Amino acid sequence: MDNNIIEVSHVSKLYGLNKKDAAKLMNEGSEKDEVYKKTGVTVALWDVSFKIKRGEIFAIIGLSGSGKSTLVRCFNQLLKPTSGKILFEGKEIESFNKKELLEFRRNKISMVFQNFGLMSHRNVMDNVAYGLEVKGVSKEERQKRAVEITKLVGLEGWEYKPIDSLSGGMKQRVGLARALASDPEVLLMDEPFSALDPLVRKDMQFELLSLQRKLEKTVIFITHDINEAFKLGDTVAIMRDGKVIQIDTPENMSAHPADGYVKKFIDSADKTKVLSVKHIMITPSCLIRESDSAKIAIREMQNNSVSSAYAVDSKMRYKGIVTIDDAVKASKENIKLFDLIKKDTITANEDMLISDILPMAAEAKYPIAITGEEGVLKGIVTKTSVLSSLSE
Repeated sequence: MDNNIIEVSHVSKLYGLNKKDAAKLMNEGSEKDEVYKKTGVTVALWDVSFKIKRGEIFAIIGLSGSGKSTLVRCFNQLLKPTSGKILFEGKEIESFNKKELLEFRRNKISMVFQNFGLMSHRNVMDNVAYGLEVKGVSKEERQKRAVEITKLVGLEGWEYKPIDSLSGGMKQRVGLARALASDPEVLLMDEPFSALDPLVRKDMQFELLSLQRKLEKTVIFITHDINEAFKLGDTVAIMRDGKVIQIDTPENMSAHPADGYVKKFIDSADKTKVLSVKHIMITPSCLIRESDSAKIAIREMQNNSVSSAYAVDSKMRYKGIVTIDDAVKASKENIKLFDLIKKDTITANEDMLISDILPMAAEAKYPIAITGEEGVLKGIVTKTSVLSSLSE
């Protein structure tokens, strides 16, 4: 089975009469505003191409007017592209007949809206089961499914509450449950959490990540918040004026922004929640091996102007810290150096986020040893490098 569930190929969406003239200008390199002034045509999307992997969260970020909401509405054919095509599991969506399109919208793709889109005259359970009711699922079956899903999204005990009695966060859980009830393969989420207060928003982001890892749905998530995009997205696409400027993982995008616009966007993000430890780790200047004597350890520390060193075995597996005091003591008292190493030191993995090691760095007496498979020493992270990453 193809790993890509959706493929977007050269999709453009133009509004206005002189589409041909507008397209010619865009092909010649004109900007969206210039095209509108000359032709009266609004370029909502221009030559957008990318692939979405099955089971990933694909976040699309952009300011108002960047084309992100237009794009997401092309996925379920609420809008039809002016040119280009969108494939779902290898089949062009626009080629679907009425019956196939209805089947696609009912069973394959579901949308979660910013304003919840719930029916106030129905309780939680009936809102969640609505899509199944439309599909003609029996009352018993849809009630059973609705109970399962409400429990899954944290609404157990709220099944028969009226919608108007729920908070914004609860309403969004109902919206999410309704979208999941028909067991779609793709969830379209257009700024679903932007109307929620920051704490509730954080809860819902965590809820979505937990659900997605459990259910392995493909999620296309629209947002204007770079921190939200980076927190949720396995892959992130940044849009501007109807075009996709860059597509990458949050980490690669942070490390290698495509242009000044992307860099400016990223500069407003909390990099500690995107960049991993490997971006700030350095090579330790002083290593002591198991076969080294105390005198060699003392000389190595003196040569490198440090008062502690990292002890490793013959296979470069990290064993602990050797201090200059320990080395002097071992030399004077003829004790085996490795009997004195400090083993209860803090270690971390190179793939951990910088934000995850902030508390460790604050407590650590020595630079943190970064270890890989089988405890092999990969590098170290100093308190200075952690703190400087906060101000970048």
